[in-house]
Amino acid sequence: MSKQTYRVCFCFRRRFRVAVSEAPEEIKQVFEQYSEHGMMSIDGLHRFLVEFQKENKATREDAQKIVDSVKHFHRKGLNLEGFFKYLFGDINPPQASLGVHHDMNAPLSHYFIHTGHNSYLTGNQLSSDCSDVPIIHALKRGVRVIELDIWPNSTKDNVDVLHGRTLTTPVELIKCLKSIKDYAFVASEYPVVITLEDHLTPDLQAKVAEMVTQTFGDILFSPGSECLKEFPSPESLKGRIIISTKPPKEYLEAKEVKENENNSERAKASDEEAWGKEVPDLLKDDDKNDLGEEDEEDPDEDGDKPQHALAAEYKRLIAIHAGKPKGGLEECLKVDPDKVRRLSMSEQQLEKAAITHGKEIVRFTQRNILRVYPRGTRVDSSNYNPLIGWMHGAQMVAFNMQGYGRSLWLMHGMFKANGGCGYLKKPDFLLNTKAVFDPTVKLPVKKILKVTMYMGEGWYYDFHHTHFDAYSPPDFYARVGIAGVSFDSVMKKTKTLEDNWVPCWNEEFEFHLTVPELALLRVEVHEYDMSEKDDFGGQTCLPISELRSGIRAVPLNSRKGEKYSSVKLLMRFEFIDP
Repeated sequence: MSKQTYRVCFCFRRRFRVAVSEAPEEIKQVFEQYSEHGMMSIDGLHRFLVEFQKENKATREDAQKIVDSVKHFHRKGLNLEGFFKYLFGDINPPQASLGVHHDMNAPLSHYFIHTGHNSYLTGNQLSSDCSDVPIIHALKRGVRVIELDIWPNSTKDNVDVLHGRTLTTPVELIKCLKSIKDYAFVASEYPVVITLEDHLTPDLQAKVAEMVTQTFGDILFSPGSECLKEFPSPESLKGRIIISTKPPKEYLEAKEVKENENNSERAKASDEEAWGKEVPDLLKDDDKNDLGEEDEEDPDEDGDKPQHALAAEYKRLIAIHAGKPKGGLEECLKVDPDKVRRLSMSEQQLEKAAITHGKEIVRFTQRNILRVYPRGTRVDSSNYNPLIGWMHGAQMVAFNMQGYGRSLWLMHGMFKANGGCGYLKKPDFLLNTKAVFDPTVKLPVKKILKVTMYMGEGWYYDFHHTHFDAYSPPDFYARVGIAGVSFDSVMKKTKTLEDNWVPCWNEEFEFHLTVPELALLRVEVHEYDMSEKDDFGGQTCLPISELRSGIRAVPLNSRKGEKYSSVKLLMRFEFIDP
């Protein structure tokens, strides 16, 4: 290490120690309000929790636990340093620890469900490996819908999982099924749905039926070959595996498609910023090249092709029937009072349908399941804005879980709610059959959220000291905003603070929310770089429905959504009635 580099490192450490001990002025004022003679007693801390933090159920015992958790300080209270340490600690998270608290006894169609797309792919949609590893990772994260594309293997005597008509390498179906069984209920006890995109002959469909039956045994939910009249509830299906696919059809011989290098490189790194493209506005997708794209899930749905004998055992396994009726959009969205089904739409099909049939889509999703999946040109495994699906009641907004970026951060944030169980009860307005929600109508402001961005710390511990700049501390700025319905979505930005590992912005933002039930708080930190792209410094996305009032420590995550060890922000949240 050169003397110059050592001198810089020493300066960093010295400056960091001083800065982290200096609480913002407002924190000092709050401390003084609830303390006497430089000490916040147990009773003072209890009053702070109830009055300032709005923790109405907090007890004196809770205050004592906080004091006990802050080591090296007096057991009967907190001085300013101890109070500041508590505020920045893991014991003071921004999201309420409510566990599973939604009503889980309604039909499946009343829930948003954490849903994967092409769950077996390790990378891009054209040439990556197929594996059970991404399936395992998704299940560990709480994903409840796993998609498998099933095809005959090279010798036509067994079943592989792969993205058909591409250069992806296959993985055996049985391996995927066994991994699903082993990891299905590690993160959540609520049901796992396996959606099958079926390209098999009847004899191989029978083989799949045998594999599925032997692998899952009694935990398989198979009500028979007839369509359900109403979906069961997540509560009644705890610990169960559910199969969803179209009723068996004639196997279509796969056509060989040779992909040129240009196709496989549509998503070059130079096209994206370090942290991923911004989430596109709702109903404003500017990709005009795929508007005529075929429905990738149902390429043979409307064909008049001869039927082979159906594999009866296979058909009996299908609990959630999928498929599109013949006819136009009106036929697809018809609600049958005697049976329920699953309908799939690509993201651009939904966007086009939402313009003319928004309320009809909402009405359809009150009884039936709508699955939305990425358009076929997303060969880089990128994702779309999930709010277009959620605001229309779509239960299965299918995402490429390996497609890291801002859209996936929204998905991660949404399903942090309800204990991370993978099922979220839809807001009542999406289930109201008398006054069907119209996503195009601007509603009055329901809540005002005030956000104060005090400061951040921890980068020095989680990043190498030359990660952002070789010879000076980083220049951090933060982006704060809302992802929600079109009228609520906005992003704002703090000033950039130069040369500081512990930035203290002390800036306040105000957000007017018309549909807070679907709103997510977005937070990102970046390091300004004059000559190159700004560096990524962390992100998080939090459901407004479970955001706690008061001063909170907000942990940040990597691009992949993995929590950093030390990086946190100190923020304040206030909810105000308009």
